Amino acid sequence: MVLLDGKEVSRQIRAQIALEVSGLIGNGKRAPHLAAVLVGDDPASQTYVSNKEKACREVGFLFSVYRLPDSTTGEELTEVVDFINKDNEVDGLIVQLPLPPHISPTRIIEAIDPSKDVDGYHPLNFGRMALNLPSFLPATPLGILKILEHYRIETDGKSCVVIGRSQTVGTPVSLLLSRKSTPGNCTVTICHSRSHNLVEISSGADILIVAAGRPEMVGADMVKEGSVVIDVGIHRLTDANTKKGYRITGDVKFDKVAPRTSHITPVPGGVGPMTVVSLLLNTLKAYKKEVYC
Repeated sequence: MVLLDGKEVSRQIRAQIALEVSGLIGNGKRAPHLAAVLVGDDPASQTYVSNKEKACREVGFLFSVYRLPDSTTGEELTEVVDFINKDNEVDGLIVQLPLPPHISPTRIIEAIDPSKDVDGYHPLNFGRMALNLPSFLPATPLGILKILEHYRIETDGKSCVVIGRSQTVGTPVSLLLSRKSTPGNCTVTICHSRSHNLVEISSGADILIVAAGRPEMVGADMVKEGSVVIDVGIHRLTDANTKKGYRITGDVKFDKVAPRTSHITPVPGGVGPMTVVSLLLNTLKAYKKEVYC
């Protein structure tokens, strides 16, 4: 069994990005610039934004964060987004989700300039992705592709089962792995909460991607011997037997599933680090004007 080390893959990609940025600056060009908008004081959102800022600084990117109170209206947030859209010194723009309940995330995502939509959530980017046209790919699916690519995992003609159909992970990764590309050319099945015979379907997968958002829902009986398992989930569960009083786990029962696999991602340290580095890749792509929307 090979552990798919997202930390190491991420480290290598970040080193490549840092080298390229150093060359740009050395030639008198400005550094790529990512801007983030954070509404409210949700601790998890603050941590995510801080991690993104740290990653940007490490590779030489500029990073700006616009912090807005929880009372911000949808109209006010749209004005901030529009202001950043028009700033020619900003290459990428992310609005940290979730937003307060009174603000429509769909409305805000659609307000982002698609050429700065480095999260890959704008409908125009999503549609271009589905058509296999140049676009910004959602960060977590892109991270999954980079892991498969780094470890040279064969996907051509393989049976891939994706558990979860979210617009941020499940649906886009199913499209990406089914299209004519490398990694890709899989025969993909999407399963979800309404799927019947889930154990039967998942246990036939050569590649199993679990993004259901349910802690440890996948056991050994749901995994094919010798398969590749990508666990997207991350959860903090109370555990009195640990020093911290909790443990971090994914959507997969790692200890039970890992012995049956050829490759598996750990949680933490698997897909998570790849999501952040994918955001950096998209920002660099925006800087170089490689996507025209």
